[in-house]
Amino acid sequence: QVQLVESGGGLVQPGGSLRLSCAASGSIRLNTMTWYRQAPGKERESVASITSITFGGRTNYADSVKGRFTISRDNAKNTVYLQMNSLKPEDTAVYYCNTLSGIFSWGQGTQVTVSS
Repeated sequence: QVQLVESGGGLVQPGGSLRLSCAASGSIRLNTMTWYRQAPGKERESVASITSITFGGRTNYADSVKGRFTISRDNAKNTVYLQMNSLKPEDTAVYYCNTLSGIFSWGQGTQVTVSS
């Protein structure tokens, strides 16, 4: 079973940037990988996905983050990234990664807090 470890979160002011990393313990090169987030009192939602290189590494974003977030992957490092720019208070959440269908065990996530 692949283990996922998210990192890179923190406290940032509105308008700031963060880069999240998701390190997998095994190969994820054939998987469509997705970043999710869960804010307090809300359901987990997907924010960005990236297909495998086999399918062109195509990306997809939730409307709420389009133009501000960028997902990428490094298959050699079994790592997926989420570059977050122009952060807003409503981006505050715990961020997780997993496959599009959530087949791996969920990691602990990384907390992102956007506040002045």
